[in-house]
Amino acid sequence: MGPRSRARLTGAVQNTNDSSALSKRSLAARGYVRDAFAVLLVPGTARRAPLIHRGYYVRACAVRHCVRAFLRHTGLLPEPTRAQILSLGAGSDSLYFRLKSEGLLARAAVWEVDLPDVARRKAERIRETPELCAVTGPLRTGDPASPLYLATPDYSLLGLDLRQLQRLDKALNAAGLDATSPTLLLAEAVLTYLEPTSAAAIIAWAAQRFSDALFVVYEQMNPRDAFGQVMLQHFRQLNAPLQGLDHFPDVEAQRRRFLVAGWTACSAMDLNEFYRRLLPSDERRRVETLEPFDEFEEWHLKCAHYFILAASRGTTLSETPVFPPSGTFSRVDPASPSGVFSARVITCSSQYSNLRRYGHASVLLSPGVILSTGGFGEQEGRHCRVSTFHLLWRACDSEWKGSQINTWGLGGQWDGRLYHTVSRLSDTRALVLGGRLSPVSAASGALQLLLNRSEDNCYEVLNVTVTKVGSEEDFKLSCWRHSTTEVYHQNQRYLFVYGGRSVVEPVLSDCHFLHVGTLAWVRIPVEGEAPEARHSHSACSWEGGALIAGGLGASEEPLSSVLFLKPTFYGFLWESVDIQPPITPRYSHTAHVLNGKLLLVGGVWIHSSSTPGVTVINLTTGLSSEYLIDTMCVPRPFMLHNHTSIFLPEEQQLLLLGGGGNCFSFGTYFNPHTVTLDFSSLSAGQ
Repeated sequence: MGPRSRARLTGAVQNTNDSSALSKRSLAARGYVRDAFAVLLVPGTARRAPLIHRGYYVRACAVRHCVRAFLRHTGLLPEPTRAQILSLGAGSDSLYFRLKSEGLLARAAVWEVDLPDVARRKAERIRETPELCAVTGPLRTGDPASPLYLATPDYSLLGLDLRQLQRLDKALNAAGLDATSPTLLLAEAVLTYLEPTSAAAIIAWAAQRFSDALFVVYEQMNPRDAFGQVMLQHFRQLNAPLQGLDHFPDVEAQRRRFLVAGWTACSAMDLNEFYRRLLPSDERRRVETLEPFDEFEEWHLKCAHYFILAASRGTTLSETPVFPPSGTFSRVDPASPSGVFSARVITCSSQYSNLRRYGHASVLLSPGVILSTGGFGEQEGRHCRVSTFHLLWRACDSEWKGSQINTWGLGGQWDGRLYHTVSRLSDTRALVLGGRLSPVSAASGALQLLLNRSEDNCYEVLNVTVTKVGSEEDFKLSCWRHSTTEVYHQNQRYLFVYGGRSVVEPVLSDCHFLHVGTLAWVRIPVEGEAPEARHSHSACSWEGGALIAGGLGASEEPLSSVLFLKPTFYGFLWESVDIQPPITPRYSHTAHVLNGKLLLVGGVWIHSSSTPGVTVINLTTGLSSEYLIDTMCVPRPFMLHNHTSIFLPEEQQLLLLGGGGNCFSFGTYFNPHTVTLDFSSLSAGQ
């Protein structure tokens, strides 16, 4: 790497520190963590989104957990042993001030190292802030030529490039860091910005220099799936590319990395596992109710793409129980794949063939005619709740065509709802139920959509008329992320609305029945043990009833249950479908029944490091099997959550429309193409 490239990288990495520092400040301001010093160390203000807050919260908890485990263990050592914390790439973090104010540095000291400009700014901030100086006590400044910017008996701040390892070693030695004392090395989102050779050199150097040490690392992983590709692209655009992820893409590879470098023990986990295993349930509930939140997919995916690792060596720290075993979070990896379903982009001449949105709803109105409504997407060059409808139809020449459709009625505007359902009433009529405008504002009323079309051999829709159905008092639903399924009772057609969430309740178990002919809500008896409340599940019709699969429960953890709302003479009966082997818990997927087999397509799961493909469940035997999705012919990345899917029975194909999400701080992503999955091999009996 040349001098200019090195300088650009250095500046970009400094910018990531500035952004991270503002996020930590916002985190403390919203009450996620107690940190009175973040606001003192970081100038400026920024109000981050709830998704960013959650991401930085679990990061802060993971690092805090490891630091406390180290201090707790070394605090049991006999006097006069002094523990050492060496924070590499410390940035504007307030770790020293928090530990000192809590009285945890009576037998410990902190050394912080970062790039000279970052360390210099932090030193100046400390000197000019009386509240910070009151914590540090009298400050000593190093020689002007020295990288030591300030020091106290228990705190040293140095400005150094971590890639200059010999200079780093010499400066730390001069600053009093003892190679024989128990030492915690902390690298919080640091090593991944270094060239792989530089990162490897630091890991090996630490193993050789410290006889008794714990090395804690927090950074990114899983670069190969869709979310990981968006993450990589984000950091490339910042001129701070993530390095080494191809060589160490997962937790196991990271563990081997440290063991090969000379560390005697190493354990690691992704942040989903840390959050579930090592944070108390009451603390999770506190955090989950701090702010309105409805970005579960991106929250879980973010946590699946970051890990916390603790490597140890030496007689004192090699047995430090940083991550004690626990049975509260078990891995549920899917079975070995039974086959592959091929995916390809549909060919379409229309510029509107692709549905760049998520959180929308889609319905097959008649063979080859698909209407999609609502969602969050691209419109007039900006990201927003979409006000136009989308129609995809197979034209006379059998080619797919697409168009955006304007709305009439309700003041000419669609209300912009997300996470609603849309159900077919006839070839030209559909019914919209539920949805939200924001996490604190449910959409109002049921809406009937009437497609005004002109038929000139081929299908063409001019506009859609939107009208409200019933009165506000008659309408029972103020929920979203629910399901609506066609069922039959005493030869009458009904829409069965189940689950979801609302402004008041995080999950619902409500059941509602809407008579399709009269659009009136009716009471129908439902017997059997009521299933666990859920949202973001799938639902599809089968044998006059409804199959409900997966979803998120009250604890925000994916569910694996599959339930059948079975028609009876008097009403319906809940039955549980026994599945072997058990399926991996998932949500935000779609589902269809083909030849007596339930297909669960895509979604999000947190109990496995793989990416959901298609789970096939034989509804007669209960046997499940997993199928991969071959996306070689589909431009990547391709995200299979927040999407919709339409099954085309004649072609034995599934159309996947839209999908994507707000990928943490990495930007909003929309699947750019409509994709088809070929199930003809499955229908043939495989």
